[in-house]
Amino acid sequence: MGKDVEVGGHEYGAKDYQDPPPADLFDAEELTKWSFYRAIIAEFIATLLFLYITVLTVIGYKSQTDPAHSSDQCGGVGILGIAWAFGGMIFVLVYCTAGISG
Repeated sequence: MGKDVEVGGHEYGAKDYQDPPPADLFDAEELTKWSFYRAIIAEFIATLLFLYITVLTVIGYKSQTDPAHSSDQCGGVGILGIAWAFGGMIFVLVYCTAGISG
């Protein structure tokens, strides 16, 4: 880790700090902590809300633009509305769950 590097006539020594050891991929002790389950619940609810809102927006767009049900071409949210629904939901869910699940 600590390599000597020579740049422009200057020699830089080893780092003045020590890197922490790498963490294990799976830690059984984490399964006993409430914060782990709280993060799982937050991610599950966020995913459910994301799918619920975005799928309903797409279904609503499809039914509002169906010529058999409505003759109004401007009656739905449109492609831009679907994009805003997806982007808005991602923003809201990341903002709300970032402090819980990291």
